Amino acid sequence: MISLWAQRGTLVTVITAPRLTEVSEQVSTEARVLPLRPAPVRPDGGGGPEPREPLWRDLIGEVLRRERRAQQRTIKDVADAARISLPYLSEIERGRKEASSEVLAAAAHALGLGLGDLLSLAHGELTRRTPERRRPAGVPYRPHNGLCLAA
Repeated sequence: MISLWAQRGTLVTVITAPRLTEVSEQVSTEARVLPLRPAPVRPDGGGGPEPREPLWRDLIGEVLRRERRAQQRTIKDVADAARISLPYLSEIERGRKEASSEVLAAAAHALGLGLGDLLSLAHGELTRRTPERRRPAGVPYRPHNGLCLAA
């Protein structure tokens, strides 16, 4: 029997196969844990893995949750106003689902934000979290001029 499941960045493969040993005739099981993404290595060879850029779905989810909590609203209230199922909105807030632009716009409007406002807040969070060394060498940091395009 083979079972697969994912757990926050780790794929766990459990292979349960009866194996009879000659000596004891006991059944044993084997389990292996495989990382979904190997940790990136720092280009300068410095100690420890290089910090990862956050995923877009995590940023959007955190911004939605932060705005909802700042307004002291329940997830049910926002889900009803946006006409999104409560479990789906919860998964978006936790970064488990990639929401479509229509769903993001509905959630943003339910919070009194435009889609541009939501993207701008997520962009600010991404800029804050992105380490300076991630930018190409010799290219100075230039603040964004405020124009956001979304497909």
